[in-house]
Amino acid sequence: MAKNDKKKAAKKEKQPKGPSVRRPGPRGWAGRGGGMATMVQMAEEWRGTTVQVCGLWPFAVGTGTPMIGVPIGRNLQSGATLCCDPISWFQRAKLISNPSAFVLGKPGLGKSTIVRRMATGLAGYGVQPLVLGDLKPDYVDLIEALGGQVISLGRGRGHLNILDPGDASAAAQRLTGKARSQVIADAHGRRHTMVSALLTIMRAAPPTDREETILDRALKVLDDRHDGVPILADLLKVIQDAPDEVRHVALDRGSLDRYREITEGLEASLIGLVGGGRLGETFAQHTTTPMHRDRPVVFDVSAIDDSETDLQAAVLLACWSAGFGTINVANALADAGLEPRRHYFVILDELWRALRAGKGMVDRVDALTRLNRQRGVGMAMISHTMSDLMSLTAEEDRMKAKGFVERSGMVICGGLPSAEMPMLNTAIPFSRAEQRMLIGWQDPPAWDSATGAEAAPPGRGKFLVKVGGRPGIPVQVQLTSVEKSINDTNKLWHETSRVSQRVDQETVA
Repeated sequence: MAKNDKKKAAKKEKQPKGPSVRRPGPRGWAGRGGGMATMVQMAEEWRGTTVQVCGLWPFAVGTGTPMIGVPIGRNLQSGATLCCDPISWFQRAKLISNPSAFVLGKPGLGKSTIVRRMATGLAGYGVQPLVLGDLKPDYVDLIEALGGQVISLGRGRGHLNILDPGDASAAAQRLTGKARSQVIADAHGRRHTMVSALLTIMRAAPPTDREETILDRALKVLDDRHDGVPILADLLKVIQDAPDEVRHVALDRGSLDRYREITEGLEASLIGLVGGGRLGETFAQHTTTPMHRDRPVVFDVSAIDDSETDLQAAVLLACWSAGFGTINVANALADAGLEPRRHYFVILDELWRALRAGKGMVDRVDALTRLNRQRGVGMAMISHTMSDLMSLTAEEDRMKAKGFVERSGMVICGGLPSAEMPMLNTAIPFSRAEQRMLIGWQDPPAWDSATGAEAAPPGRGKFLVKVGGRPGIPVQVQLTSVEKSINDTNKLWHETSRVSQRVDQETVA
């Protein structure tokens, strides 16, 4: 007998006699009619604190998402709560090295909503939200609900005096020594920069070196000779009066006629600012509403039409200058022990509009993104796509704009088209699965035949939080009943819809 036959015979002898016992497999009974499951559903997961579920040990496991910061929503994969904001992750959790966030996503998917959620939570932690230029507006209702200050700017709505030092003068009187001189020097530098910026926008070219020097000296003469807060008309008068200090830096060689010739272009541009040229009278009068440093603030510039790009650029620059000037004063007073330390959450929404609005905007934002740690400021920058940043005219501006994303502590992405992925990957690495997720979120909404209206887009409220090369955290933002009333950015469309429904009903009747 062969060896194989002997083994089979021995195996049969060892098997117990009687009916054979069949056992189902891990997915049930196999075969036709057996009902084997093709997919095993996951067991339900429940979450609780260590006090509530301590008796379940060792079956309980810790969550993998951070629990420090503003509650944003639930993780789409695990159901765990995600707490996330740039200030808490920088200051307390030590997860990022820069307290800033860059938010990208197609319109209508909730970019402003997730930033408003962060602003609301940070306000509860004592951080003051500052919206330095709300172009839609998306944040006015939120700031009003938080008891903050709404400053309206635009033609016929309000004025912002760029020569107003704000709280710097009052703070300088309370300070001494080096701190006092630094506050005064900062106020002077901001006013000089803003006058030069307005001239650049008016001319579409920066002022000359000689004109910059004349402006600097004229501002110092104005501070020495003028009582109260000066305006641009007072600066124009100083240049027209030709004081010796200004004539000296103008190099008129003792000739008044030569001085008039040198300052003619500068005088003409200032007359355009004072007399209401392309920029109107927004900067020609005293500030209508002074900014407070102890309350949330929003600059509502939604009254400025998108076609007035020059005015938009000028107002945004002025708002940023006023906002960060107030922050510098608050930090100086806190360093001297005269006021409590305050932290601010600065929101730059619709960043693409600001970058395209005029020369100098990219450099201005670039400087802000590099100094927010030193200023004690958290920042959120919002744009639609990477194409918005890479479509700037100058190559150096495109590289600086790309640096905004690269240097951000966290990048929060909503639904994005597939064409964005190569550009996005050059700044932050995304896996293929993450890219497919973002592409799927940007699909258009489906038509709901039951209600006769469009369903919610598949990516609305869904975001992927990325920190460097770490795996992203997918999260679903869900609004509370209180938040829904202040997060509706389509109010005008709803009003139109209600009117249309009423007309349809009357027509049927």
